[in-house]
Amino acid sequence: MASDSPIDPVTHDDDATAAVVEQVFFELRKVIVGQTRLLELLLAGLLARGHCLLESVPGLAKTLAAETLAEVVGGSFARIQFTPDLLPSDIVGTRIYRAGSERFDVELGPVFVNFLLTDEINRAPAKVQSALLEVMAEHQVTIAGTTYPVPEPFFVVATQNPIESEGVYQLPDAQRDRFMMKIVLDHPSADEEMTILDRMSVSAPHAAQVVTLGQLRDLQTTADRVFVDRSVSKYAIDLVQATRHPERFGLDDLGPSIGLGVSPRATLNLVRGARAIAVLRGRTYATPQDVFDVAPEVLRHRLLLTYDALARDITPDDIVNRILASVPATWVSPRPNDVVRRG
Repeated sequence: MASDSPIDPVTHDDDATAAVVEQVFFELRKVIVGQTRLLELLLAGLLARGHCLLESVPGLAKTLAAETLAEVVGGSFARIQFTPDLLPSDIVGTRIYRAGSERFDVELGPVFVNFLLTDEINRAPAKVQSALLEVMAEHQVTIAGTTYPVPEPFFVVATQNPIESEGVYQLPDAQRDRFMMKIVLDHPSADEEMTILDRMSVSAPHAAQVVTLGQLRDLQTTADRVFVDRSVSKYAIDLVQATRHPERFGLDDLGPSIGLGVSPRATLNLVRGARAIAVLRGRTYATPQDVFDVAPEVLRHRLLLTYDALARDITPDDIVNRILASVPATWVSPRPNDVVRRG
């Protein structure tokens, strides 16, 4: 069971923070084989107070990863299976008339938890998906004119299957933009699959709680206070600007493929993600490499491509990879006596 001792976000010991992070990763890896990048990005999204969209074919532990993360942290957890007949009130709650008392009571929905898993989110129509907009952005739900805050911390993990076309709906642009990151999973290697077989064929392992919600909130505050040099912020801004004005960065050929560049939320989430990654890697300052490492997940779902790009089988990842390979980073290390580094 996790210790109740808090981590002071101002005077905390770096070794203590690193030990907590190591414990979390250890428990996650007891259940999840491989998928190291998925685990790191999920934790980064949690520390940055963002939300994550997981995309892969069935069977790659999307649901298991979200459930295990909730077990490790010890927060309340709910799973909503999205279906075409789902209603917005099934998610956020509704008013119910009580005949005995002759008045309306509010029945809160399953979103009032710390960890919310929306499974196969693209199986519900846009009206239902849009019911999540307020709670994801503002951590509150409005029912009949009254606002109800959700528990803190609040973290949404959504999953979707990219290969099915029957009975699925396209996520609205506003809904996709609410997700801090879109994480695409790939199949495990042969060695990883052998480990999965050995580990799961007899009795599946279970993760233990090693962090309290109070410690998690302290870690989030620690991530908020990670130092970000202006040069690191400039690199994040340049990546975003390259999606809107590729010609300014020598990427004129990308212009016909990009219908609309990413929103300002991408800039904010690049920096927030870099701060969280720095904490997970045991640093109190962010580097351009941290921005680079979260950029594919932050940018890919926010790019809108033209019909010409789709006709030529150009993907958002192709665009993002070109931008990352072309936009340079220049930064000054916060450590004394270090020189300017160029990426």
